[in-house]
Amino acid sequence: MLDGPSVVAALKECGVTDVIWIPDSELGMWEPALSSNAELRLIRVCREGEAIAVAAGLLLGGRRPVVAIQCTGLFEAGDTLRNVVHDMKLPLFMIVGLRSYYAYQQKKTSDTCPVFAEPIVRAWQIPYTIFDRGHTASDLSQVYRQAQAENRAAIVCLAE
Repeated sequence: MLDGPSVVAALKECGVTDVIWIPDSELGMWEPALSSNAELRLIRVCREGEAIAVAAGLLLGGRRPVVAIQCTGLFEAGDTLRNVVHDMKLPLFMIVGLRSYYAYQQKKTSDTCPVFAEPIVRAWQIPYTIFDRGHTASDLSQVYRQAQAENRAAIVCLAE
């Protein structure tokens, strides 16, 4: 399970310097651990496209940011994401909450966010991994380190 303290520890271990985010229901539970840690700068933004743009600027300035947003925000940020990853070729790392993922699988919601998130990420040709409840902060570290070693973008889709 990914809880705030384990995520903070994993991000610090990986050398992440900043978390740019708009918290959702799941990611929002990490806020106490993120906001109380002096080593990770938590940057709150207004829009998801802004989160990606801020991360791009930080990457260009030599920092190691992670963007954390929800799937609907990922949809909103598409053009910025395309520009940063494909035109600028920056190794952007994102954690994206997949709202209603489990409820949709159980046919308990009509929320279409989980229907479109994965095809959209595939269309943008960004490597991604879907994390379910069995994934750990160690798994997050592994995906982050692999993306950094390959100097490429990656998205962890966190099933909610």
